[in-house]
Order: sequence, then structure tokens, then C-alpha cells
Amino acid sequence: MEKKTITTILNKKQLKEKVTMLTCYDYVMAKLISSQDIDILLVGDSLGNVKLGYENTLPVTVDDMIYHTKSVKKGNDGALLVTDMPFMSYEISVKDAVKNVARIIKEGGAEAVKIEGGIEVICQVKAIIDAKVPVMGHLGLTPQSINEFGGLKVQAKTQEACNKLISDADALQRAGVFAIVLEAVPEPFAKKVTERLKIPIIGIGAGRYCDGQVLVIDDMLGMFTDFTPKFVKKYANIGETIKTAVKNYIYDVKAEKFPQEENTYK
Repeated sequence: MEKKTITTILNKKQLKEKVTMLTCYDYVMAKLISSQDIDILLVGDSLGNVKLGYENTLPVTVDDMIYHTKSVKKGNDGALLVTDMPFMSYEISVKDAVKNVARIIKEGGAEAVKIEGGIEVICQVKAIIDAKVPVMGHLGLTPQSINEFGGLKVQAKTQEACNKLISDADALQRAGVFAIVLEAVPEPFAKKVTERLKIPIIGIGAGRYCDGQVLVIDDMLGMFTDFTPKFVKKYANIGETIKTAVKNYIYDVKAEKFPQEENTYK
């Protein structure tokens, strides 16, 4: 596969080509997804929900992100590899932010990082970019702010909130981010931000007019069933397939139908 870079992603906006992005957390899935020429693999802190069983993303650590990034790196064939900065790995100080980013890049092998927040984290974003690490922004519903938001709710529903969203997006673009994820934002406001900015806007629950889309792989494959956001389209129901396979395996073992001759060594 042709290697995707920051330039590849930026050029897509100018060429009016949609950016494709999926979350990924391990070697096997990275091989499968990247074989289909996906643009971006995101090692998302959503692994806290779908892989570690946490109630939200807040307990996820830098070590967790490094572990999963290393795994995805080994299976990735050509996609741009972006890793989330987890909760409290960058908010406290610029020094902490750069230090933790350095670990994720050097130990994990990420090629860029994603940071939640707008104007309030601009100093950190600038410092990371000054350290020669590309940054992807994340606005709208930022899951690390779940306690502040009072849950995972649609954001920017008023004109005032939309104005704040635009200010944050402008600030991130000026700081040098190469793209912004826009999550759970009404379609008209997402369209306004997308048309206003020169960098790609990648939507998740932000409607049809963004420059690209991202989904959590376990959601779109029907594997994570604790909750399913409205914006998710299920492209398969792998969860049910797995349960059926396991049920059949258990039956075969108990009925002495497995292993058979072709499954044994002579």
C-alpha cells in the first residue's frame, strides 16, 4: 500500500477526496483494516471502553496507549498511525504534554497524536508541534470531558456554542494541527466549520458534509454492545458470528465431533 502521510491527508481536502479513518487497537485488526487502503488508523482511548472494560475513557494511561500503539504499528501497512493522548497526560502542563508525547512517539511508534480541546490546550498543542510531532485536534463531544458535560451528549446545539466551536477550530488551525475530529455536532454547524477551515474536518456523528469520517471499529462491526451511538452504522454483526462459532465449538467438543482425523497428527 502507498504510505499515507500528513501531506496525503492535507491534500485530500484540496482534491475534495474524503478521508477514511477507523480506530484500531491490535496487530490482527491493523493488518485486516490497513489491507483495504484505509487512510488513518487511530489508536483511540476508546480502548478503555471496548478493550479494557472501563465505564469511560478516563482511567486509560499513557502506558496503555503505548502498548496498543506498538501492536497496531506491527500490523499496519501504509495507513497514517495516530494515537490519542489520554486524560491528564497533557492538561496539567506543557512540559508533561511534550514528555508524554515523546514516549508515545518513541516507544509506541505513533506518527501523530490526537488531543481533545480547543483554546484551553493551545499552548500544549503549539509545544508539541514545535517538537516536530504532528497533532490532530478533537472538538465537539470530547469524551475525556464526560464529567463536565454530564454524559456523552450532542454538543454545540446553540449559536453561542457554535461560535465557541468555530473559535476553537480557528485557534487549532492557527496553531498548526493538520486535521480536526468533530464529534456529535449538529450537521449545519459541522458544515460551517468544514467550509471555513483549510484543514480536513473528520466527522463522527457530525453529518454528511465533513471532509472525512471515523468510527470505532468494534461499533461498526457489531462487536461492542454495551451501548451504540445513533451515528454508528453497523457494517457487520461479528459479535453474533463469534457467539455462534463458540456455541458450535462447545457442542462439537462435548459431542466428540472435534477434533477429527484431519485435526490430528500422525
